[in-house]
Amino acid sequence: MVSKIIKKTPTKSIKKHRHSHQYQRRKKSPIKNASTAASVVVASINKSIYSCHRRLIKIFSRLARIATPIKKSPRKHRYQLLQKSSEDTENRVVRSLFDAKKSLPPLDSSKKKTIFLDLDETLVHSKPNPPPEKYDFIVRPIIDGETVEFFVLKRPFVDEFLQFLSEKFEIVVFTAGIEEYASRVLDRIDRKALISHRLYRDSCKEVDGKLVKDLSDLGRDLKRVVIVDDNPNSYAFQPDNAIPIHPFIDDLGDAELKRLIQFFERNDEVDDMRDAVKNYATQFS
Repeated sequence: MVSKIIKKTPTKSIKKHRHSHQYQRRKKSPIKNASTAASVVVASINKSIYSCHRRLIKIFSRLARIATPIKKSPRKHRYQLLQKSSEDTENRVVRSLFDAKKSLPPLDSSKKKTIFLDLDETLVHSKPNPPPEKYDFIVRPIIDGETVEFFVLKRPFVDEFLQFLSEKFEIVVFTAGIEEYASRVLDRIDRKALISHRLYRDSCKEVDGKLVKDLSDLGRDLKRVVIVDDNPNSYAFQPDNAIPIHPFIDDLGDAELKRLIQFFERNDEVDDMRDAVKNYATQFS
């Protein structure tokens, strides 16, 4: 009887042991190691740069106004205006950012009128780095944990304008800017505390992605209210109470506020300010 010769195959564990032993004896190339380390460092640097870039974008997007006016362009092209239609108004998505706890306190005199003033491009113009050729002061608000530097230029006659209004009217600055930034600017231009109240972005209403300043929620008689603003979207709910003003950038010969002093001087005793506003708009349209 012929016996069969059986060739035994190494078991799986032995194969694994041999493979592991051979792998361990291999030596890694020092060049390859250096290349890998360099790639990790470059990737880490790129990730840090990307992260910083994203954070800066986030900061400045929060500071973005309703729209940015283009210098010396026709006014009708500066903003995408909200449509004035009763049917459209009913169907619009209106989201209130207004906190009822921040409602304006009652006036000390029922006969006193209230002037709502916009801030950016109405009373001042500001921009972040790099610094412009002309500016009056610098503010450094902390936004999202980062200190951001803004160079602020005051509009001509802004000091005289605030002083004049404070003697006859209640002054309320109503800005679509965030409080972290706007409060620091107002602290600098209102050293004498002439401004009675301040309202910021959280007091606006959002309509179709636009920020609107609804004056009807603030406890003031609309007959005795005027809003001065360079953005028509801001006063979309009360256009009859609004005095449009040309956006201010850096024109030191600008006389818009001087003209407004003359207007309020002539109309401080008018019963319904909307009539005076209508005449003013007709005169300077």
